[in-house]
Amino acid sequence: MTTTLFTNAHIATGEPGSTAASTLPLQDILVTDGVFTAFGPGLAQQYEAQGGDLAAIEVVDLGGKLVCPPFCDTHLHLDYVFTARKPGAVNESGTLFEGIQRWSETKSDLTVDEIKQRAKIGIKKEMLHGVQLIRSHADVTDPNLTSLKALLELKEELKDTVTLQIVSFPQEGMYSYEGPHGESGAELVEEGLKMGADCVGGIPHFEQCREFGEHSMHTVVELASKYDKLIDVHCDETDDPNSRYVELLSALAYKAGIGPKVTASHTCSLGSADNAYFFHLTKLLKAAHINFACAPTENLYLQGRQDTFPKRRGITRVKELTEAGVNVSLGQDSMQDPWYPLGNGNMMLILDYVLHLAQMMSFEEIDDALKFLTVNGATTLGLRDMYGLETGKPANFIVLDADSVFNAVYERCSVLRSVRAGRTLFT
Repeated sequence: MTTTLFTNAHIATGEPGSTAASTLPLQDILVTDGVFTAFGPGLAQQYEAQGGDLAAIEVVDLGGKLVCPPFCDTHLHLDYVFTARKPGAVNESGTLFEGIQRWSETKSDLTVDEIKQRAKIGIKKEMLHGVQLIRSHADVTDPNLTSLKALLELKEELKDTVTLQIVSFPQEGMYSYEGPHGESGAELVEEGLKMGADCVGGIPHFEQCREFGEHSMHTVVELASKYDKLIDVHCDETDDPNSRYVELLSALAYKAGIGPKVTASHTCSLGSADNAYFFHLTKLLKAAHINFACAPTENLYLQGRQDTFPKRRGITRVKELTEAGVNVSLGQDSMQDPWYPLGNGNMMLILDYVLHLAQMMSFEEIDDALKFLTVNGATTLGLRDMYGLETGKPANFIVLDADSVFNAVYERCSVLRSVRAGRTLFT
């Protein structure tokens, strides 16, 4: 039996309303065989009183720093990372659609080993910033399914240090893509699910016409039901207020009874839609219980390209969705790829952007902000049952260089330690 006692920690569970800046007491954390077994003050004395020998276990003094569940990046493209400077891949217009075109023109020489090498660098960057759970999309509009093969191998190889979820994602469309042998994007998405992808992906706003986009949403739900998979759709990533695939996806998910397994990523069009429409849509979103994943930095960069002034912010209605009780989580999305020239996996910076862009800057909202990177992320990933600072759950947590959530957000603080199953990954 392996036991570790972590002492002198301010604990932020990530649960809404649990982290008022001035009221977090110092607590200890007892971990046995990789599982949380106790939380509370004075655990060292209790351990000895119960006959335990402190000299025989590892005791780690966290020095009053803030402990929270590990960060979740719920939207990333690991197969794309560090390809922005590849010959022919430079996105001159900075638009979503040119990014897709550049990727389509330059992805033919990808190999499994090369993708894995780049992806490992990206994963390491994320992990050093406290991320232990990542949902990555893998482009399957490639008859060789190279990206998917690479990421599925990494998922298994790295499972002891990071949890990877893989989306079978048709970057060039389910019904707009046709492979060299007549394969449709929909057929390749299904093949990806058979190979072991965790989620069904889609990109309805990129399809050649509205009917194809609507057809793809029906296909996504049908495949998810057929293979018992999660859903994560690039949905309405456009400034067009008439792009309303999130409404169809939510209705289909509601009818199928699978709403909590569904994520609508981006949904930038909601930032352009009028309030009357959004008010009506909110009723459906709440009934369906679907999740939203926002990528604030990338969409701030990509959207509003056809605007002069006023220029739109490019992100979904994070504040309004949150106030309506809809689950919203965050993603880095890109690291130096044809859609975004920056990105280093620092989710505290992603949080900083969304709080500013969504104008969620009251003290109460700041004190609750870590939920977007922690419990909200785990909810999006469908992993809430095995996640969190609770006895009986895997001892996964990070230590932030702050003593409260407010100060962590205020300082955009760094991660001092990452612990997984009771084992310290780095300090």
